[in-house]
Amino acid sequence: MKNKWYYGKTVVITGASSGFGKLLSEKLILNHGCKVIGIARTQSKLEALKQALGENFTYCAFDVGDKQKWQEFNAYLKEQNIQVDILINNAGVLPPFTRYENYTAEDIERVMQTNFFASVYSITTLLPHVKKSTYSAIINISSSAALCTVSGTGAYSASKSALKSLTESLILENKNTYFSIVCPGFAKTDIFRSQKDLNEKESSLISLVCSDPEKIVNKLLKKMAKKKKRIVLGLDAHLMDFFARLFPRLTPRIIAWVLKRSKVSLFKDVFSE
Repeated sequence: MKNKWYYGKTVVITGASSGFGKLLSEKLILNHGCKVIGIARTQSKLEALKQALGENFTYCAFDVGDKQKWQEFNAYLKEQNIQVDILINNAGVLPPFTRYENYTAEDIERVMQTNFFASVYSITTLLPHVKKSTYSAIINISSSAALCTVSGTGAYSASKSALKSLTESLILENKNTYFSIVCPGFAKTDIFRSQKDLNEKESSLISLVCSDPEKIVNKLLKKMAKKKKRIVLGLDAHLMDFFARLFPRLTPRIIAWVLKRSKVSLFKDVFSE
């Protein structure tokens, strides 16, 4: 894999302790000779990953939504004389599917803090540092919900749409640094950890529409190798993207109809009035 431009680079990955972040850490280290600095809140999970991946994985445990922690992290990089080549903003949270009126302002602020402002803080803090690299790159993981809004995900869709718009602006403004916005569909990761318990039948139904996270990450790395600036991953994401472009008003309504007809408890609060 030495032919990839990111081979052997130093990569900072947020949300590295699970899901896409964990898989990216593993593949970049084991298959591409990278050094990864993982960031997440749970130190025990990060330590377990370090034990599995060895000396090429280091970590800093902190809440990515804490702006002060990013400044401290930047100071740490300077003190240790570590040149970061790539920043991957992957951390994210999906709150329970529900109607907007069931959210408090604090609920929405928490989602925006993790899904959007954490990336704002990391980019603002680390961009001058990353730009010193010959292979500077910032990859922002958004969501298919930024391509087509899904009923019951108002806060989540808003946060991911904001990240998509910010990244698209950064792509236009920066010629020498590779920026990319990634919009994956639903995958079998622990992003559903905030959702209500599902019965076996419902879990199987949800699994049918979810992509294999390892396949998603493999495709992401292939797209990154070609320096694609807009990356859509997963069949559901591609379908949402395609039909939302053709029928921007109709497509969200069809998705809402399908979710309602599914009678999965996950979406019960969305359609109850």
